[in-house]
Amino acid sequence: MGKICYSLLLMILLLGCNNTKQQAVPDQEITKNKIQSPLKRSIDRGAVVYKNLCSQCHRPNGKGITNNYPPLAGSNWLTQKRLESIKAVKYGLRGSILVNQKPYDGIMSAMGLNNTQVADVMNYTMNSWGNNQKQMVTPKEVASVKK
Repeated sequence: MGKICYSLLLMILLLGCNNTKQQAVPDQEITKNKIQSPLKRSIDRGAVVYKNLCSQCHRPNGKGITNNYPPLAGSNWLTQKRLESIKAVKYGLRGSILVNQKPYDGIMSAMGLNNTQVADVMNYTMNSWGNNQKQMVTPKEVASVKK
């Protein structure tokens, strides 16, 4: 009987310790998110949007597809034409553009993103693959961009 009680007590203690460890993880994640800058949080969310919607054409590495989809990696159009870039993500794009001295003439459909998602994916692409723009795109800025 003593061994059974001891075994049960040991099991309860071990299970209790296990629950404590599981509860500590969300607290650590909350602390981590509080430490991250708003730009970093936006970039992290934008990475998910990019992976789900943009990477098929612009590729996971941002290099695009030669003669079809322009690169976002090291893209002068993306970094030098902020308003046009936001407008393209928000409303889609049709017609010829010049990216890194190379013409692209195609159609980019609007993805149906809300202003926060547009801002997030812009922050991700503008700070990935050699692009380095620290001026954060905000949902308010995206909302102000008209067709």
